[in-house]
Amino acid sequence: MSNPFGIVPSEAILEGTATDAYFERTRETLEYAGRNPTVVAEVTADQFPTGSFEVFTGVHDVATLFEGRSVDVDALSDGQLFDGGPVLRIEGSYLEFAELETSLLGFLSQPSGFATAALEARLAAPDCSIFSFGARHVHPSIASTVERAALVAGLDGFSHVAAGKILGRAAGGTMPHALLFCFGEGNQADAWEAFDEAVPADVPRIALADTFWDEVSESLLAAETLGDRLDGVRLDTTGSRRGDFRHIAREVRWELDARGYDDVEIFCSGGLDPDAVRSLRDVADGFGVGSHITGADSVDFSLDIVEIEGEPISKRGKLSGVKDVYRTGDGGHHVALASEPGPDEGRPLLEALVRDGEVVREFDLEAARERCLSDADVVGFDG
Repeated sequence: MSNPFGIVPSEAILEGTATDAYFERTRETLEYAGRNPTVVAEVTADQFPTGSFEVFTGVHDVATLFEGRSVDVDALSDGQLFDGGPVLRIEGSYLEFAELETSLLGFLSQPSGFATAALEARLAAPDCSIFSFGARHVHPSIASTVERAALVAGLDGFSHVAAGKILGRAAGGTMPHALLFCFGEGNQADAWEAFDEAVPADVPRIALADTFWDEVSESLLAAETLGDRLDGVRLDTTGSRRGDFRHIAREVRWELDARGYDDVEIFCSGGLDPDAVRSLRDVADGFGVGSHITGADSVDFSLDIVEIEGEPISKRGKLSGVKDVYRTGDGGHHVALASEPGPDEGRPLLEALVRDGEVVREFDLEAARERCLSDADVVGFDG
């Protein structure tokens, strides 16, 4: 089978057939009528600032989508935070990009939602390590999209191996409960020792310590078993058995310290959201966050024509005319007509992405990450 999992192929996206049917009907109608006006279209989530910032990402895929097409595209930078107004603007003949709208919005909406949720987790514990553990909750075909969005938002790593190969980053992770099950209750030490002997030296020795016995007992056994080779213990206690997770983590920390294992770190995972991370950040050293990221709502972007043949136009409820957006001196987000002066000390955020089909911007994941974290500080992002 050439497509065993029924995944929409890249060719369909680039050709414009990964689209909603009514765009095909639109093309048929406009070609029949001999109409193909020059338009300016903008992608927005909110027309005016709402005071609630979100992370913009996915723009690298949009650049690929428009490469080779006779249009000009401007967009925010990868990792930029925004609040109202356009995040992306297209100018060209409408039929040059009409069918691309569906894929364009998909490339932006879901990754931006993932990145915004990941940023909430990142800022919940700025001094702790946080990893993305959510790839198992999405279709495998978009695992790298999840993990890239998490990295843009400042997370320290992720767990998905294939995504790591795409992104040029090594996936992280140590052991699941299944490994302990395969050795059986009472043989946890054998499992940890086998792991220590089998895996490469650069893999952290973090023992899962909540499989058969209580967290304190297994944590102490892991410390006694691996000694100085143990980097940390992971507490992945299920919500149905957890009780007061903070108390459990504090107890583990206390008992490890009391026996001289103060250099053994505590890593927590299992359905954690930013509130849970905040409650644990002073007693844990690291976190795995999954469903909070992958369960995030997509940013509700839409694309609307705002100018046609040089004249402003809009549907009801949307704002006509070509617009620019600015970061103001006080960290605000300002929307204005492009024909009008921007605010004093305002920095325009829309920058050239594609010019007559040529991608004119380079993409750097580390630069996007730095931009996201810096901008979050400037605008006072708190989720």
